[in-house]
Amino acid sequence: MQELIKQAQMLQKKMQAMQEELKTKVVEASAGGGMVTVRATGGQEVVEIKIDPAVVNPDDVQMLEDLVLAAVNEALKKAQDMVKSEMAKLTGGLNIPGLF
Repeated sequence: MQELIKQAQMLQKKMQAMQEELKTKVVEASAGGGMVTVRATGGQEVVEIKIDPAVVNPDDVQMLEDLVLAAVNEALKKAQDMVKSEMAKLTGGLNIPGLF
């Protein structure tokens, strides 16, 4: 029983270290054929948005808003997928409720 507790504690430490590391890893997503690009961390933080000047049209702000929204959502989804993938490696594929 103590061995199981010891293993759980080691797993917890590894998971905390991995979560900190993932906060520094960055994924990138784009929309509109690369007209809007967003970079986000594994900590679900958007760190950069790039907009091609060609897509900036004062007469069609809605399109730009849609592209930004799509790129941000895709970047955050990629960040979540990255975290799930890395955690699955650590837990051996076990689905631990509340972990992700």
